[in-house]
Amino acid sequence: MRVTKVGTERHCAVCERTLLMGERSVRYSADAGESYLDVCSLCQESALEYGWHKEGAPKTPTLPVERKRGRFSLATFLGAKPASLQPIASDPVLRRLSETELSVVDAADIFNGSQYRRTVGGIAKSVGVPTVSVVPLSGVNHEIVITVAWDISWYQYRVTPDSASPVRLAERGHDPAELEGAYTAWNAHLEDDGRVVPEIARL
Repeated sequence: MRVTKVGTERHCAVCERTLLMGERSVRYSADAGESYLDVCSLCQESALEYGWHKEGAPKTPTLPVERKRGRFSLATFLGAKPASLQPIASDPVLRRLSETELSVVDAADIFNGSQYRRTVGGIAKSVGVPTVSVVPLSGVNHEIVITVAWDISWYQYRVTPDSASPVRLAERGHDPAELEGAYTAWNAHLEDDGRVVPEIARL
């Protein structure tokens, strides 16, 4: 009889990533200490921005904590966006793309502006460079599936541009062989900062 561990998987409450065995996490409460959730090291700043309370921290701060001031950047002073928020292609290039190519580029831009960019970027720093696909689905919802896969795990995100929450983690697994063939036509790559960039010849 095969014995399997049940209920031992832990997930980050912010990015929903499965925490690796032995990976450190910090517990935060979103409901004034009624219950605490695991948050991975990559998402702790996001948890604080959401107003979540760190386990063990004082519960009665008299003043709101100011955001940590970064180093002065001339690009930021002049209004330039960081690389992670810059669009993949400029307007003149976009005008030359087909409708399908436009939807792929748009989905990648939306994903790159989400918290999940940091998630996959952090995993890539630990595990290595993944393979990536961006696949539009047929149907009225105009959903696009972004698949990021390593040899030992994979994550699949659904991008719905018109939704209030346009990016969500749809599925995940451990063996890329589990993926349907339509999602393994690797047509994109991951930048060092976690940005998904489609491999379209005209970009």
